[in-house]
Amino acid sequence: MPNKPDLSVDIGGLVLRNPVMTASGTFGYAREFETYVTLNRLGAIIVKGISLQPTGGNPPPRIVETPCGMLNAIGLENVGIQAFVKDKLAFLQTLSTPVMLNIYGQTVDQYARLAEKIDTMEAVAGIEVNISCPNVKAGGVVFGVDPEAAARVVQQVRAKTGKLLIVKLSPNVTDIAEIALRAEAEGADAISLINTITGMAIDVETRRPKLANVTGGLSGPAIKPVALRMVWQVSSAVKVPVIGIGGILTAVDALEFFIAGATAIQIGTANFVNPRATMDILEGIEEYLQEKSIKRLTDIVGTLQV
Repeated sequence: MPNKPDLSVDIGGLVLRNPVMTASGTFGYAREFETYVTLNRLGAIIVKGISLQPTGGNPPPRIVETPCGMLNAIGLENVGIQAFVKDKLAFLQTLSTPVMLNIYGQTVDQYARLAEKIDTMEAVAGIEVNISCPNVKAGGVVFGVDPEAAARVVQQVRAKTGKLLIVKLSPNVTDIAEIALRAEAEGADAISLINTITGMAIDVETRRPKLANVTGGLSGPAIKPVALRMVWQVSSAVKVPVIGIGGILTAVDALEFFIAGATAIQIGTANFVNPRATMDILEGIEEYLQEKSIKRLTDIVGTLQV
């Protein structure tokens, strides 16, 4: 039996046992998947997005299946930081896998206050900042599409925490590398991308949107080519690690992201299709490296030849 390849990766000084992470919003608070997944085999767990106050989300219907993917307009429903600490954190503390909190707010101050609260939590290894949220003080313009607004959020969060700081980028922009560079300049330890692409679906019988919110976020295999392109662009521009997200259903999908420049990957919509997707992908990555006699996963990161 050949020696197993080294799958460990370094994300901003935090060494993960392997590069397979869960994408926020698709894995609950981890306990929901414990009957399907060996949670302590994962590289990292990123829990459902957290806000200062509980959020009920959007009215139904909130999910629509589309060719090669799904549209969701959940509206970032969550229990709020106080209930998370009271009801969810104790279970997560029992795991050896690093746990990270995805946070979002409607003002820069809300992001900063969340980061300050999380900074005191020993059980939390890092923060992923979701900047794909409307800035209520700027007429609802999403933080992540405005380089200045994105920079302010990252700057304020960085000032409030010494924990690993990942910034999750929106793909709904003209130049994603510009946003990534601004996030890096303000202290991001890593960049994750992409978040969902804005889309919609229409019922031709009623001539009404299929989502109550009209538009939603498109995820799944349909967005993988866009995600790959953006990961390649961003990893070519920044010096910090890049975490690839978008339509990863198989180990081959994951390997494409590594070759494009991603240091780690997050599994999202695949969790709904196959609750064991993270385990299957992890095993597939290991098998590929063994077959190719590659000793370290990091040896293939960013090896795209163009």
